Amino acid sequence: MTPEELSALDDLAGEYVLGTLTWERRRAVESRLLHDPVLAAKVAQWESRLQPLADTVAPLTPSGQLWQRINQSVSVARHSIWRRWWDDIRFWRLASGAVTCAALLLAVTLGVKLRTPTPPPRFVVVLASPQDKSPGWLVQVGADRKLRLIPLKPKSTQADKTLQLWTKADGWSGPVSLGLLRAGESVEVSVEKLPPLQPNQLFEITLEPPQGSPTGRPTGPILSIGRAVAT
Repeated sequence: MTPEELSALDDLAGEYVLGTLTWERRRAVESRLLHDPVLAAKVAQWESRLQPLADTVAPLTPSGQLWQRINQSVSVARHSIWRRWWDDIRFWRLASGAVTCAALLLAVTLGVKLRTPTPPPRFVVVLASPQDKSPGWLVQVGADRKLRLIPLKPKSTQADKTLQLWTKADGWSGPVSLGLLRAGESVEVSVEKLPPLQPNQLFEITLEPPQGSPTGRPTGPILSIGRAVAT
């Protein structure tokens, strides 16, 4: 994507998170998030950026007069609607069928939940340049414990160097290598042997010798870095 397209995508993600889009555009973005990993990453970036601000806002308690007006309006509307339904035999037939269906659905749902373990959360990470903060890679980790690394822009490396992916969570003694990369190529890595991913877990890509870091720790400069956000 061009810088202009990335900028427009960033603006769209920001408006979506802030809630300033029209209903139609918001629905369009929600549909697009299902198959657009770049937009999903932008939205995750904005959510993680704005959440600390939202946490600082104290809740505001509505006045007693406001609640009284709301209750009166709801009571009047509810009485009018219920009166019409009460006198309509079709309502009672529909209600009887709905109760039966709801009971069956609840029984099935409870049975499924008791047999199905809760899947682990999914995470997304946008790896950006430490210098200009431009996104370079997108990391996705699903319930299948597969890490998918997707390049967001083409980029070449020195012929005598290679890229290496690392991760580190709080409490670890040091970063763990997730393997070597080729610039501009997607890769899928199993993280089955690692502890469960955590929110804010660190990911970074460094520039290393052709065979990777000789020490088992990052030795070259950091090209991209980011932290995991639960989705």
